[in-house]
Amino acid sequence: MIALDLEDAMSALGFDICGLASTADTARSIAIDHHPDVVLMDVNLDGGHEGIEVGRWLREVCDVPVVFVTAYSDEGTIERIHEQVPGAPVLAKPVYPQTLADAMAAVV
Repeated sequence: MIALDLEDAMSALGFDICGLASTADTARSIAIDHHPDVVLMDVNLDGGHEGIEVGRWLREVCDVPVVFVTAYSDEGTIERIHEQVPGAPVLAKPVYPQTLADAMAAVV
């Protein structure tokens, strides 16, 4: 449900949505096929805490800005995000439209 809400919010901001991915492999495949302008990445993908690693890969390989969305806003998680994807915005769930808009303006 959260992913669908974020999809609607991104559309309202004028972004075209190239896909939703619940796994690391799907996220990589969509990025390679569609070359997105920005990626919203949850820290938790199906299969575990893979989102940070996938976000790092997307930035390094696809040169795409990544904005993390997470229910895990503890210091350790935020630190791990910023170690692997320096400067990436981190939005705590629930994500409000204005917060999302501000993060998009900062990265694209």
